[in-house]
Amino acid sequence: MNLEEARRRAEELRDQINYHNYRYYVLDDPVITDEEYDALMRELQEIERKFPELVTPDSPTQRVGAPPAEAFVPVQHRARMMSLDNVFDEEELRAFIRRVENAVGKTDYVCELKIDGAGIALTYENGVFVRGATRGDGITGEDVTANLKTIRSLPLRLLDGRDVAYLEIRGEVFMPKKAFLELNRQREEEGQPPFANPRNAAAGSLRQLDPSITASRQLELICYEIGYVEGKSFRTHEEVLNQIAAWGFKVSEHWRKAKSADEIMDFVREWIARRDELEYEVDGAVIKVNPLEHRERLGATSKAPRWAVAYKFPAEEKITRLIDIQVNVGRTGALTPTAILEPVFVGGSTVSRATLHNEDEIRRKGIKIGDYVLVHKAGDVIPEIIKPIVERRDGTERDFVMPDRCPACGSQVYRPEGEVVARCINVDCPARLFESILHFASRGAMDIEGLGPATIQELMEKGYVKSIEDIYFLKPEQLYTLTGFKEKSVSNLLRAIEKSKTRPLSRLLFGLGIRHVGAHLAEVLARRFRTMDSLAKATREDLLAVDEVGPTIADSVVAFFQEPRNLALIHKLKEAGVNMEEPTEETPRTLEGLTFVLTGGLDSMTREEARQAIEARGGRVSSSVSRKTDFVVVGTDPGSKYQKAKELGVTTIGEEEFLLLLEEGPEALRAGPREA
Repeated sequence: MNLEEARRRAEELRDQINYHNYRYYVLDDPVITDEEYDALMRELQEIERKFPELVTPDSPTQRVGAPPAEAFVPVQHRARMMSLDNVFDEEELRAFIRRVENAVGKTDYVCELKIDGAGIALTYENGVFVRGATRGDGITGEDVTANLKTIRSLPLRLLDGRDVAYLEIRGEVFMPKKAFLELNRQREEEGQPPFANPRNAAAGSLRQLDPSITASRQLELICYEIGYVEGKSFRTHEEVLNQIAAWGFKVSEHWRKAKSADEIMDFVREWIARRDELEYEVDGAVIKVNPLEHRERLGATSKAPRWAVAYKFPAEEKITRLIDIQVNVGRTGALTPTAILEPVFVGGSTVSRATLHNEDEIRRKGIKIGDYVLVHKAGDVIPEIIKPIVERRDGTERDFVMPDRCPACGSQVYRPEGEVVARCINVDCPARLFESILHFASRGAMDIEGLGPATIQELMEKGYVKSIEDIYFLKPEQLYTLTGFKEKSVSNLLRAIEKSKTRPLSRLLFGLGIRHVGAHLAEVLARRFRTMDSLAKATREDLLAVDEVGPTIADSVVAFFQEPRNLALIHKLKEAGVNMEEPTEETPRTLEGLTFVLTGGLDSMTREEARQAIEARGGRVSSSVSRKTDFVVVGTDPGSKYQKAKELGVTTIGEEEFLLLLEEGPEALRAGPREA
C-alpha cells in the first residue's frame, strides 16, 4: 500500500468508524458487532503507525492521544454563554409567559429537561472539531479540548457538515448515575474522598490535566443549542434541535413543543414524577421561545435571555433507615445531633448523613433510632429528615437521649434556660478548636486553600496547631511531616496562608466566629468601624447605633472583645501580619440611612446585585414594607409588597428611577419620582 492508497483507505475507515460511533454512542443502535468495530479501528491504527503523516486531529484514534497538560488555556466564546433566570412554581411560570406574550404576542415554546452537569461550548471549523471549552464566566472559559475528545458521543467530525465554515455548539457534559456510584465506590476503596454529586464529578473529570483520567470517568454529552453558526440559518428552535441531531450530536429525546402554560406544566409535572427513570440527574425543565424571530425581539438582560427560563424541580424525597444518631460539637460548643442513614441516592448525590438540628426538633418530629424516615435535600443542598414512617416500626426502635457529657472532651454539657441548644463550655475542647479552624480557613472567611479537615486534624494531632493563630507560624519542616505533603503541596499551603493575611477586616471578623455575627453583619461592622482596634473599643451604645445591630448582637460583640483569650488571639494575628482594616470604599455613600424594599424582577440586574448596590452606597434592604421604608423598588410582576406600599403611602419607584438613584443619589429624584 503506497501513501495515496493509505490516505484513501484511512479516510474510508474514519468515515466508517465515525458512523458506527454515532450509531452506538448517540443512537444506542449499533449495526455491527464489537469485534467488527475493533477490526476497523485496528486497521486504521496500523495505517497511521506506518504513515504517521496521515494522522489527523479528528481521527478516532486520537480521542485519548494528548499528553497531560500543565494548565488550561483561556478561551473566549464567540457568543456569550448566558445564565437562565429561575421560576419555582406555576404562578411564576405564568408570569414569564405573560411577559413574553405581552412583548411578541401569542407564540409557542420548546420544553427540555435541564441536565445537572457542566456546560460546554464545542467549536467546529469546516465540519471538524477544533476546540472545546468550559462555560467559565460566560465570556471566557477554559480549553478542555483533549478531555472532551475522550467522550465517545462527541463527534470529531460532523455528519454532512463540511459546508459549515464555523459552528459553536452548546451542550452539557454529565456523568450517568451508575457511573457516578461506581466512581465513588472506587474512590472510597482507594481512600479518596467521594464526589458530592454527579455534577461535581462531571466538572472535576472535565478539568483533569491528564485526558486519560477523564477517559476513565464514562462521561456523556447532550447538546441543546447553537451558540454561533456560519453557513446555516434557522426559523425555530425545533429546527435547531433537529439539525444538531443530524450533525451527529446526542440530543435529548424528551424535548416537547408547547403552546400554552398549561401544556408546559403538563411537561413539568410529568418529569417531576418520572425523573428517577432517567440515566442522568435533572434539576428542572428549560422553557424556550420556539420562533427565533421572537427571541430577537425579546433580547436579554445583562445576565440572562428574556426568551427562556428554568423551571426548578422541587427537592427529591426518598425513604431510608436511620441507623444511629451521633452528636457533633461545633466551634461555639453547640452539640448537634446528626442522623447516620443507610446510604440513599437523593437529589443528585448519595446521602448517608442528615441534620437533626437539636433534641427538641427530634422530639417534635417523633424520630426514633431505627426508624424508616423520609429524606430530602433542603434547598436541594442539605440532607434533612422530613418525618419517620411510623407504619413501618417493628418495636426495635429506641428513643434518642442527648448526652450530659461532651463526646469530644468529657466536660459537662450546659443548656441555658430558654435555649434549644446544649453546649460544651470547655474552651479547650479539641472538637471546638477543630471546627473553629475549619471555619476560619473556609472560603467565605480567610479562604486558605489546602487547609481542609484532614490536614487540620493531623496538624492538631501532631501538636503543631493548638489555636487559630498557630496557622500563621507553621514551618515548612512541620508541613513536610504531614501525610501526602511534598514540595509542591507545602509550597501551595504556605502561599495560601500568606495570601490570607491580605483579606479585608470583614472576612477576618467572620472567620473569628463571633457569635451572631455572620458574613453580612461582619461587612456591616467592618464598614462602620473600619479597623479591628476601633471595633474592639466600641461600647454597647456605639454598636446599637449601627443599623441592623440589636441588643443580642451588641452584647455578643462586646463580650467577645472583653475575653482575654480573644484579645491575645488578635494580638498574635497582628504579629503575624494579618490585615486588621477594611479597605477604603470608592463608592460614595449616597444612600446612607435609607431603607429599600425590592419587589418584582429587574431587567438590568438580579435582586442580589440590587441589594449589593444599595448596601455599597450605605443603604439598607428590608424584606418587608413598613412606614419606615423610604423606597419600594418595583420591577416586573411585583408581589404583594407593591400593594402594601400603596396602602401605607410609601414611595414606589420603577427600575429607571432606581438606576438614576444609584448613579446620582436621592437628589436625582427631587423633582418627584415617577409612579411605578
